[in-house]
Amino acid sequence: MIRVLLADDQSLVRAGFRALLDAQPDIEVAGEAADGAKALRRVRELRPDVALMDIRMPVLDGLAATRSITGDPGLADVKVVMLTTFELDEYVFEAIRSGASGFLVKDTEPDELLRAVRAVVAGDALLSPGVTRRLIAEFAARSKEPAAADALARLTEREREVMALVGIGMSNEEIARRLVVSPLTAKTHVSRAMVKLGARDRAQLVVLAYESGLVRPGWLG
Repeated sequence: MIRVLLADDQSLVRAGFRALLDAQPDIEVAGEAADGAKALRRVRELRPDVALMDIRMPVLDGLAATRSITGDPGLADVKVVMLTTFELDEYVFEAIRSGASGFLVKDTEPDELLRAVRAVVAGDALLSPGVTRRLIAEFAARSKEPAAADALARLTEREREVMALVGIGMSNEEIARRLVVSPLTAKTHVSRAMVKLGARDRAQLVVLAYESGLVRPGWLG
């Protein structure tokens, strides 16, 4: 059973999400919170698999709450998915840097929300269904100059190649087709790159791909 915490200051939004999630045989809403401070307390208390976290909330915003969650080794198994009103919310990029596994627009189709919850629990990053490449391009445009690429020296040539493909928004299946390997092999390379670079999940691997200069915006085509 996938346990989800709903953190949003709008009770109507929480009620809608709860009705959808609780209707699934493999998902249950473990708790709710109307502000970031309470969300943080509830995450520590309930240890949910996924926290759906609104970015703008009173007392403590979702971004600060996310930093506290992802920065706590004891909460390493909790995945945070940010909720936003707009696809390219100004805080989305900072949220990914802060350790969020991705984000969802609040008017996301129900099926996409369910796929998202299941995807992050399975270890996949969620960079908004249907707008992944646009999000990455925007993120790249806002990024600072590439950082030193010393960390990439830990990777094999194939791992760097796979990381670059992750950086332009490819799934494991797409990477497998590009490199003519099995999806399992592609996933293994992605996992090894994450471990070597200390990336919390696939979303942070995308960030590192840009910040190291391994991938540039023009590569998106």
